[in-house]
Amino acid sequence: MRFSTDATRLEAFSDGVLAVIITIMVLDLRPPSGTDFASLHTLLPTVAAYAMSFVFIGIYWNNHHHMIRAAGGIDGRAMWANLHLLFWLSLVPFTTSWLGANPTAAVPTALYALLLLLDAIAYMILQYTLAAVSGPNALFTKAIASDFKGKISPVLYVCAIGFAFLSPIISDALIVLVAILWIVPDRRYERAIASREDEKASS
Repeated sequence: MRFSTDATRLEAFSDGVLAVIITIMVLDLRPPSGTDFASLHTLLPTVAAYAMSFVFIGIYWNNHHHMIRAAGGIDGRAMWANLHLLFWLSLVPFTTSWLGANPTAAVPTALYALLLLLDAIAYMILQYTLAAVSGPNALFTKAIASDFKGKISPVLYVCAIGFAFLSPIISDALIVLVAILWIVPDRRYERAIASREDEKASS
């Protein structure tokens, strides 16, 4: 049994968790000991890692919002799948801090890419769980049938993990590429929402 009325509560809870994650990340930024502009140079890797993670959290927040709106409802499976996603996202501040302190090191870079891979997998699990709740003929299920970005992103993350031990710069570039792919909210959800609104208007 699905409970579409719980979707608002689930989204509000998720928004709160994501807000806390961003807050934890920004608290890790510490001012330099010096008082000149040159002293800020040592903070650049930390700020860069924070900015990249901030963008990723923003991408998940934006796409999560559209996905929940487009889905036909939620049930217990979807709620657990959502918690599973939030669990991996909650580890982003840790990997961000380690990467910021060691921007050219292989293991911190690989772990950062690995966590993003686990985030992506958890997002896909939530997406397909919502499709199962909505049903095979639902607009949401049909909308996610074609999922190029969802399929190519894990592949790029796996490549980023491997390149972390060869060239962290290439690994970082692959991670940024995934962010660029997802910076615009998934249009599949937008089409599903628009189709549903059209159906309501015509009925």
